[in-house]
Amino acid sequence: MSDALMDSRAQRALEEPGVLAVATLYAQSFVSGAEKVGEQDAAETLSSFLDDVVAQQPEFRELLFGDFVNRSRKADLINRVIGSSSSEYFMNFLRVLARHERLSLLPEIREVVKRIQERAQGQQRVGVRAASPLSDEAREQIRVSLRAQFGFEAILEESVDAELLGGIVLQVGDTVYDSSLRSRLKMLQGRLVERAFNEIQIGRDRFSHPDGD
Repeated sequence: MSDALMDSRAQRALEEPGVLAVATLYAQSFVSGAEKVGEQDAAETLSSFLDDVVAQQPEFRELLFGDFVNRSRKADLINRVIGSSSSEYFMNFLRVLARHERLSLLPEIREVVKRIQERAQGQQRVGVRAASPLSDEAREQIRVSLRAQFGFEAILEESVDAELLGGIVLQVGDTVYDSSLRSRLKMLQGRLVERAFNEIQIGRDRFSHPDGD
């Protein structure tokens, strides 16, 4: 599995609230624990383990993430593969994950760790959907607007959705800001339907009223 594919799967998995909650719990523990013991390169060690060991050794990955071996056996595998080259803090973290059968969440934990570090640096990821690829000018305008409104430096995660017709849809955290042409057309259509319904209702009331003409 390539690094990009692993990251992509992790991002999709984190869209599930349950997965996000568990991964966030372990990621926060990992980051705060590293700070307490002075493990400055903990995040880099995690990424190196996933990219240089797990992604490059499919058989090891299957044993580590799958249900083929028990928890103690997984801990032994970890010791044999990286025990001599990894810090005690990182080894203990992997042992905790093995004990709770959460090793398969390592890609998701890595993704949340990245987000924690970004927020610490005043950055935040923002989903951007547009009908066509954004220009450099549009990207800068979006970043400037988000900085002025929210006070953070936006990391734009862009995607193209031709069905939007025009405009953009921004997702900041759990909030979606929809300024797409499709959304505006739906809103206009809703208003026209509501107006027509009101006119029909007024006409019906006048027709049924004894004084109506």
